[in-house]
Amino acid sequence: MSNAEAGKLPSYQSVFAPGLMRGQVAVVTGGGSGIGRCTAHELAHLGAHVVLVGRKDDKLQAVQAEIEADGGLASRHACDIRQEDAVVALIGQVLAAHGRIDALVNNAGGQFMAPLASISARGWEAVVNTNLTGGFLLARECYKQAMAAHGGAIVNIVADMWGSMPGMGHSGAARAGMVSFTETAAVEWAQAGVRVNAVAPGYIASSGMDNYPPEAAERLRAMPRTVPLGRMGTEAEVSAAIVFLLSPAASFISGSTLRVDGARPQARMGWPLKAPGADRAAVQPFNGFHRAVTPRVFAASQERNA
Repeated sequence: MSNAEAGKLPSYQSVFAPGLMRGQVAVVTGGGSGIGRCTAHELAHLGAHVVLVGRKDDKLQAVQAEIEADGGLASRHACDIRQEDAVVALIGQVLAAHGRIDALVNNAGGQFMAPLASISARGWEAVVNTNLTGGFLLARECYKQAMAAHGGAIVNIVADMWGSMPGMGHSGAARAGMVSFTETAAVEWAQAGVRVNAVAPGYIASSGMDNYPPEAAERLRAMPRTVPLGRMGTEAEVSAAIVFLLSPAASFISGSTLRVDGARPQARMGWPLKAPGADRAAVQPFNGFHRAVTPRVFAASQERNA
């Protein structure tokens, strides 16, 4: 019987055991939208107190209200993660309020489409500082101020940059750097009982795709044709990977990058791609996020095809 049939409000349909994260404090950066919002909802549904971090307080406030309306625990802190002093103060504030940090999801990031020859030093630095330096600062401070003494788990969100990222080389370089940082931190911080891993989303139907210019719409809508599984991924599929790496089931996994990309980097010219049929349940989308919204760029396409 569904929640609607039982007269209950819909809730996150996680594949993980209820209460898995009960009593833990999880910091989620970029928690105001997209994958960060979805992950925050799942962690809260599993019992964690989620600390939402982002630059825009109004977006964080909206997600906090959603989580609380669903019966979860959340708080929020507006912060520019590129500013070292602000990050140091942020982690101190979280510890003062909650006394611990058990998990960090380093999800905040951003980029713009541009060929390498047209990217200025300022544009390059803005993307690298957001996608690499900011993540480093968050992880370092969580380690120094909390996890060095009590252990913990960190998941860094990177991207499908294997085989290059034409049109977003600044982001590709930063994400590759974050993979290397993940591997190094996993070694240096292991003695404190801290695990550090990464999740690399491929083409995910997330609200972040609505931030690209209108002229990119057709390119975005064509992306599924380059994926062997024949579709975009969902935010919930990325969140599930993140929660797994934070969970006790991953207690012997550290320094790894888990790709969530439908085998897209392995696609090769000359090998025909044919999407699996609708009867192949094992590869059908997992849509556990009860508040997920189809990005406008894809919703418009669906309306035209209806």
